[in-house]
Amino acid sequence: MPDYTIAGGGYQATISERGGALRVLRHEGRDLVTSWPEGGPVPYYSGTVLAPWPNRVVGGTYVFEGQRRHLPVNEPDRGHALHGLVSGLDWKCAELLSVEDHHGHVRLTHVVEPTEGYPHRIALEVRHSLSEEGLSTTLTAQNVGETAAPYGCGPHPWLLAGPDVTAYELSLPAGRVLLTDDLLAPTDLVEVAGTPYDFRTPHVIGDTAVDHAFTGVTEGRVRALGPEGGVEITWDPAVLPWVQVCTGTGLGHRGLAVEPMTCPPDAFNSGTDLIVLQPGDKHEATWTIAVTTASLEG
Repeated sequence: MPDYTIAGGGYQATISERGGALRVLRHEGRDLVTSWPEGGPVPYYSGTVLAPWPNRVVGGTYVFEGQRRHLPVNEPDRGHALHGLVSGLDWKCAELLSVEDHHGHVRLTHVVEPTEGYPHRIALEVRHSLSEEGLSTTLTAQNVGETAAPYGCGPHPWLLAGPDVTAYELSLPAGRVLLTDDLLAPTDLVEVAGTPYDFRTPHVIGDTAVDHAFTGVTEGRVRALGPEGGVEITWDPAVLPWVQVCTGTGLGHRGLAVEPMTCPPDAFNSGTDLIVLQPGDKHEATWTIAVTTASLEG
């Protein structure tokens, strides 16, 4: 399972063929994401690409165009199909350019082949590119099959601003939060005002346990400041109108998961912001992870 290291703009990134994942990202020697050992295993989907759906399909079942489908359940304690079909599979490197102090990039590809639970053929390409602006990642999906296909996507980085996420100061400009039940299945979409999940005015996370999807995003930017500095992820909220944020409470995993998404959890059932790719259709989404020294108020 080869890795590919690229450099540029003071950054260095290592991309794994496993899951097309961002394994390491550093700026001038400082880790900006939670990394994992070469060869894996990949802990808690760190840095992987989530497609053809992000988050959960509740119960691993859904109905599309009148047909009930059963997906592999890979979250057995809750009974859900989690984070798509490609995060644990090997991708192929299609292009590599790594030049110190220049714009390095690597491009990997993978084809989702038809299965009983997802009888569609989707060609995926992920391009990681470094510059002075940070690491920009673009995921392109094309329906190369013969039937319309439900689709959603997103990344799964764990951002690092220090060893203890409870000390992070978080800025999350989202007006609504999707509440869940004990099995993390969606229940109610509510305004963040009056909930523990209102980080529109930046403040320290503290003991607040977060594992929720947010929407009503006024700016596609989540920032975290901590004792080791600041890190942010940016995206176009017109393309990725949802973002999952997870403090990892109780997991023993470092960092803060920030996952811009095209759709909310269980979109294959609710239809909310679900993309339907007709044969030949393409979809493209881009996000950027970068160091930030700006104050969260600024």
